[in-house]
Amino acid sequence: MKVGFIGLGIMGKPMTKNLLKAGVEVIATDLNKDAVDEVVAAGAKRGTYAEIGAECPIIITMVPNGAIVQSILFDKDGVASTIKKGSLVCDMSSVTPVESQTCYKKLKELGVGFVDAPVSGGETGAISGKLAIMCGGDEKDFEAMQPIFKILGASAILIGPSGSGSTAKLANQMIVNNTIAVVSEAFVFATKAGADPRKVYEAIRGGLAGSAVLDAKIPMILERNFKPGGPLRINHKDIKNCVATAHAIDVPIPYTAQLYEILQSLKVHGHMGDDHGGIVQYFEQLADVIVEEPKK
Repeated sequence: MKVGFIGLGIMGKPMTKNLLKAGVEVIATDLNKDAVDEVVAAGAKRGTYAEIGAECPIIITMVPNGAIVQSILFDKDGVASTIKKGSLVCDMSSVTPVESQTCYKKLKELGVGFVDAPVSGGETGAISGKLAIMCGGDEKDFEAMQPIFKILGASAILIGPSGSGSTAKLANQMIVNNTIAVVSEAFVFATKAGADPRKVYEAIRGGLAGSAVLDAKIPMILERNFKPGGPLRINHKDIKNCVATAHAIDVPIPYTAQLYEILQSLKVHGHMGDDHGGIVQYFEQLADVIVEEPKK
């Protein structure tokens, strides 16, 4: 099995390494040549977009946004300039449903399949091969991707036609980021009121307030560890896409609209490179308090 992999960032690089460990032949590329060198050292072959299009029956893109996906696929010397009929492109980036549908239609005209398959699980899930994969597209193309999905993820579900995976990803991002925000607000409140945030966490995590987000983010926040597993710049982009998509289909999303303004404030203050647990810093600034381990 030969796979082209385009995009070797926080997520794409460990995903590529997992394919290599499973015995998949990979041709990879990225604008970051150090990342390419690293996966080549792990067993991949380097290639251009056109070379990947010509040589790989399955091509995966994992890049920051939909405009980049379309550039990689459809610009001069892009993947589509050499791709063979019957090939399959799987975009695992976080983009809008409309962007996914555009790729699907353009590739279908070339006799090429397309699956939008964004993921949840962050860097940890990418490294462990335990990503949750949300898919949109034709069932035959989804089934053709199953051997790859089983290497990269703990689950892969076909939700519906093209764009459905991207829709599910946006819904996921609304839930995750709004949950981080309300958890942050609550712990800033508890800390300012004089409670030990570590003990508050231990007291509530076993009850109805407990969640994967609470367990993933509060220990990091208490340690002031904002090294990104899911950087705020990606979440900022995703929440912007949520707001734009919701407006286009006349769905009011007041909580998420407010969240976007919170992320805008964090952008202004230079936090886009932080983990999305760094949302707490917005509420800390409002209340003039830091959520951290109590001083001994």
